[in-house]
Amino acid sequence: MGSLKGNIVDIQNRRIFKGEITFEKGKIISIIEKDCDENHYILPGFVDAHIHIESSMLVPSEFAKTAVKHGTVATVSDPHEIANVLGVEGVEFMIENGKQTPFKFNFGAPSCVPATSFESAGSVIDSDGIKELMSNPDIKYLAEMMNYPGVIYDDAEVLKKIEWAKHYNKPIDGHAPGLRGDDLTKYIAAGISTDHECFTYEEGLEKLQKGMKVIIREGSAAKNFEALIDLLDEHYESIMFCSDDKHPDDLLLGHINQLCARAVAKDNDVFKVLQAACVNPVKHYSLGVGLLQVGDVADCIVVEDLKDFKTLHTYIDGVLVFDNGFSKIKHVEFQDLNNFNTDKKDVSDFRFESGKDKIRVIECLDGELITNQLIENATIEDGNLVSNTDTDILKMTVVNRYKNDPPAIAFIKNFGLKEGAIASSVGHDSHNIIAVGVSDEAICKAVNLVIEHKGGICAVSNDEQKVVPLPVAGIMSNQNAETIGKQYSELDAMAKQLGSTLHAPYMSLSFMALLVIPSLKLSDKGLFDGNSFQFTNLEYIDNA
Repeated sequence: MGSLKGNIVDIQNRRIFKGEITFEKGKIISIIEKDCDENHYILPGFVDAHIHIESSMLVPSEFAKTAVKHGTVATVSDPHEIANVLGVEGVEFMIENGKQTPFKFNFGAPSCVPATSFESAGSVIDSDGIKELMSNPDIKYLAEMMNYPGVIYDDAEVLKKIEWAKHYNKPIDGHAPGLRGDDLTKYIAAGISTDHECFTYEEGLEKLQKGMKVIIREGSAAKNFEALIDLLDEHYESIMFCSDDKHPDDLLLGHINQLCARAVAKDNDVFKVLQAACVNPVKHYSLGVGLLQVGDVADCIVVEDLKDFKTLHTYIDGVLVFDNGFSKIKHVEFQDLNNFNTDKKDVSDFRFESGKDKIRVIECLDGELITNQLIENATIEDGNLVSNTDTDILKMTVVNRYKNDPPAIAFIKNFGLKEGAIASSVGHDSHNIIAVGVSDEAICKAVNLVIEHKGGICAVSNDEQKVVPLPVAGIMSNQNAETIGKQYSELDAMAKQLGSTLHAPYMSLSFMALLVIPSLKLSDKGLFDGNSFQFTNLEYIDNA
């Protein structure tokens, strides 16, 4: 039997009172209002309503060790990153690794593997695969339906996946950035209940008014908190918080607790904030997470105050898993698994013969997943399209990591590199190798460094190279958060020394191959227009 005394935060009844909570065999057996000396606050644990654990570069068991330090007790986790590399085997790895900790991972069935037919992934999960996954009690929902054109235009395979989720009475997550009007109405009517991709207040408001739950995202790359937080006051019963993608150095600093602190600092009602952070995900996804009521499992946290939400203790099922700075979640042994099968490249592989004056250029937007399409002057040397550091138009490539195909070439603005190149095998969603650099030689060097390690992120300069190996599916480390966080921070610093002005250059890089987010992206098969959902030419010809 255990007990906690302090200021008890009863979110659902909107009151705070001095009292004592008693729990036995993992469940709360009494909550008694009584005077006590303790001045800290006891509340339900935080839930990240949408995250890809893989983007932390940590396996679930290592993610859990760090997340509990910030008061997070559960996640709603889409394992589509590893599924795109390894299929159902990857999903099963995430579930089994997570089960070896007390942390409450709630995995979904990845709905889009591959995300589109316009890129090469390591595996395919079709509607039969979704049927198999949805029948598994460890799968809690159908994860983000990124193929919203497939929903709108009645793609038979997409609709079969949605029907299997309905058959098993499990929620369906959405992913429809910028979708409005009649198309949005049809998307929602298909049974899709959430969206974490809103990037304007007006978009979020329309989705809420049409019955969707809006998940406010603030991750390492995509940051939509400021645009959307004013929706909370009126729509708090339909709002949740998520990180979507959280790099390891950022995870060491904080998690959902940071969003609570920022929301309260903007004078939002603390009960509405905590409703979004603690209660709504549990109810929407029917999670086995306690909400600080008698009879609930004892999932709760003790925080210093309701301003900064500094976590002092975290309990899951009545077990103390974080105590005054120390995580009590143990290391879990596991075997690395991967799918990496491409040979090293030659500098000539990155040559693009051209005689055209104009090219299409991807404009990367800091803190956003969406991009713009620019028409810019081409720089040609010896018949080869090359980077131009003066105009910050740099060559980029996506290299198929599953087989030996020619690299795809494009150009990108706003990475700011003045020297060298950066590369990564974290390239949403298919996780091919993606690189940006000032020269073909630097790009080739960086790509080959990733290939040599069968996955990783790296930076190369004229006289130095750094790499963080990612041996688990080419997207996750086998190290702990402190180790990988330090290595990542050093690599991030090197990318910025090379000239990058982006807040999170590697996170931004990882999304430049994400075709389902407009406007212009690059897959291993070529330059892709996300608005018309078809390939387009790098060379621009004005037909006017």
